[in-house]
Amino acid sequence: MIKVNSVDSCLHSLTISDIPGLIALSDSVSWDYDEAEIRTILSIGTVFGHKDTSGNLLSCAAIIPYDDKLASIGMVIVHPSSQGKGFGRQLMKACMASVSTDTTIMLIATPEGEPLYKNLGFQTVDRIQKFIAERFLPEAPPQNEAPDEFEIVPMALNDFSGVVALDKAALGSRRTHFLETRMIQATTCLVAKNRSGNIIGYGFAVQGPVNLIAGPIVAENAIMAEHLLYKLTQHHTGRVRIDVPDEQAAFHNYLKQTGFTQVSHPPVMVANGDSLPRRNGTYLAIGAQIYG
Repeated sequence: MIKVNSVDSCLHSLTISDIPGLIALSDSVSWDYDEAEIRTILSIGTVFGHKDTSGNLLSCAAIIPYDDKLASIGMVIVHPSSQGKGFGRQLMKACMASVSTDTTIMLIATPEGEPLYKNLGFQTVDRIQKFIAERFLPEAPPQNEAPDEFEIVPMALNDFSGVVALDKAALGSRRTHFLETRMIQATTCLVAKNRSGNIIGYGFAVQGPVNLIAGPIVAENAIMAEHLLYKLTQHHTGRVRIDVPDEQAAFHNYLKQTGFTQVSHPPVMVANGDSLPRRNGTYLAIGAQIYG
């Protein structure tokens, strides 16, 4: 139990025993966190939550620290019956206090949470476009768009170090533990290799309870991202979700042409800094909003 003051006396650091409560809490706000996703979050970050005297979970928020002075906050949920009691502010303060003051903290805000985040010093530095396809069945991208320039193959263990390096350049921070854990959770892990056999792109797909989540995807350009997305989803016939940074306009256009609909446009916000770490423009799709 974390005691900041008497108001915070029911704020706890959560464990795997709290997974059923976290799933129920997610359901209470119509979010779709499942056991596999929550286990990943607990294994790579810290989750805080309020409990009542009977041990029922009333709120939660997670912070995931990466390797190079960057952390991401997500899964900020307060049960509808407990909203308006200051739990969100207490959760955010606990998350922010768990990392050093020189660590840039990022989050992707909901409309409900944005005023609180602004009040706590977060500022908008980018936006994400969330796309959903009810049934994504694209044709394979034309091979003549990238003749012999790269091939997409299943990721092997000896590809991992190359994926970590690509991801660091794309995100601006190394996140080895996240990629290790996400690789185990993923339905499909692919890499793009050039003629010399060097890894120049990668993509994961993770099956959630509602959507197949395509991401992260790191690629040299939109054409490579199209090929990765096709391969990641070619045996899937249900809903697909993909979240794409604002700057990737060519990829947005491809998604809209192949059955995706943009359903939201949330802000990326940061604290303990005024910008995201330097990125190289190859971050075509994020892993999920909680991971930044």
